[in-house]
Amino acid sequence: MKKIYLFSDGSSLGNPGPGGYCAILRYKNHEKIIKGGEKETTNNRMELKAVIEALKQLKEPCEIELYSDSNYVVKAINEWLDSWIKKDFKNVKNVDLWKEFLKYSKPHKIKAYWVKGHSGHTENEICDKIAREIAAKYKS
Repeated sequence: MKKIYLFSDGSSLGNPGPGGYCAILRYKNHEKIIKGGEKETTNNRMELKAVIEALKQLKEPCEIELYSDSNYVVKAINEWLDSWIKKDFKNVKNVDLWKEFLKYSKPHKIKAYWVKGHSGHTENEICDKIAREIAAKYKS
């Protein structure tokens, strides 16, 4: 299995408001930046969308180290998802995106790690900058 590093961040100007997301996929010396946004969304949706859109790029099962400054995304992946599935996502927000995440994460082995935002983590800073720029474009 290829080992992939996935760095992600999401942003919204207002919650809800215009939002953007960015992810960096890294395999050995290769990197790919995935980015996008929406006119009306929330920060948590953009954090999760970054991860989903990055997973969609992978063509084979991979071992993934995911780095995010979103406790919501990291804890959901590492701790909460199994119980959410068992209770059929009752009282869970962003069910559409979590179901999409499950679809695209299925072939992979993913371990999520939390990184402190705005603390100099290079890839997180890059993703944050791009996500905020995209959110600002949707605001215009």
